[in-house]
Amino acid sequence: MGIISKLFGKDTLQTLDEAQQQIFEQAVGQLTFPLLKQTLIKTKAIENLRLENGCLSFDLIWPFAAKQLHAQLNQQIEQAVAAIPGVTKLSIQPITRIQAYQTQPSVAALPGIKNIIAIASGKGGVGKSTTSVNLALALQNQGANVGILDADIYGPSIPTLLKLEGKPQTSDGKSMEPMQAYGLQAMSIGCLIEEDTPMIWRGPIVTQTLTQLLKETRWQELDFLVIDLPPGTGDVQLTLAQQIPVTGAVIVTTPQDLALIDAKKAIKMFEKVNIPVLGLIENMSTHICSQCGHEEAIFGDAGGVKLAENYKIDLLGQLPLNINIRLQADAGCPTVAHAPNDELAQRYITIAHKLGAQLSQQRKNYSHAFPNIVVQNS
Repeated sequence: MGIISKLFGKDTLQTLDEAQQQIFEQAVGQLTFPLLKQTLIKTKAIENLRLENGCLSFDLIWPFAAKQLHAQLNQQIEQAVAAIPGVTKLSIQPITRIQAYQTQPSVAALPGIKNIIAIASGKGGVGKSTTSVNLALALQNQGANVGILDADIYGPSIPTLLKLEGKPQTSDGKSMEPMQAYGLQAMSIGCLIEEDTPMIWRGPIVTQTLTQLLKETRWQELDFLVIDLPPGTGDVQLTLAQQIPVTGAVIVTTPQDLALIDAKKAIKMFEKVNIPVLGLIENMSTHICSQCGHEEAIFGDAGGVKLAENYKIDLLGQLPLNINIRLQADAGCPTVAHAPNDELAQRYITIAHKLGAQLSQQRKNYSHAFPNIVVQNS
């Protein structure tokens, strides 16, 4: 039995003769998704294969959100199948299908959310919230259903960054509908209080508020929920590890030594609580003068690169210190939403591709596939 027969079954192959099957196997068998090493065959990426009136058609299942890369792979497939006799036309339907991936043990999955990505930094002021919002927008831009939760109870930034106005709505008095911005679902304590209201709360109340914001929001079929964590390794991070099913963490740092010291602590913390660190983002990597174009590493040279190498984690990307990122964030229209085709936005989108590809190689979590069983006396 050939590769195609193993993958698709006999019924699908009735429209392809034996010679066509062999040519298809040889042509497509070694093609891979961008950023992945697995072939299309190994990832079972081709579904509903048909040959009708000279048109070869199938669904191409992408395991991560990467709309921008579809054309590149489609072109490779088109070139590969051009030699198949009887094929005069090719029709590929790309479909993004993101799975739920494994989380830390003994923490139950949450309804409506496949994967939770924690964005963390050991130190404040490294641009973590701006990076969180733009990364969430980049994932959404590339085909994922995405939400963002502001876990910084003392200093919520998401309402400003996304220009969220008004209060969350409720239909039952027990749960809240997420706020909406640029296609994202969003929630923050900042949506429930006045802008100048300080949260003078001790740790237990803060962690309780975080879990309520997460579990009492009616998230709708999210592929990813991005959680923007406060800096440090305190109560919120511990609650996250013990009570919330986290697929993985991303560390944001600047290249300077002070930030790197705290970033190391964040990496070690996630290791101790069995949450994989999916990668590191070096923010404010260099500054490019808007007047003369001179590029300078004002916060240090390649600190994030060396940190990623030392701890054997992926460097997902490097972002410059650029006034436009700041201006767009302050205006409530982050870079990826403001100008998705610009070079700055493309950096975030590239990071989203790398993160998605990295996740697609993780072990899957099948708990979403099983129904909740309730036993009660009648």
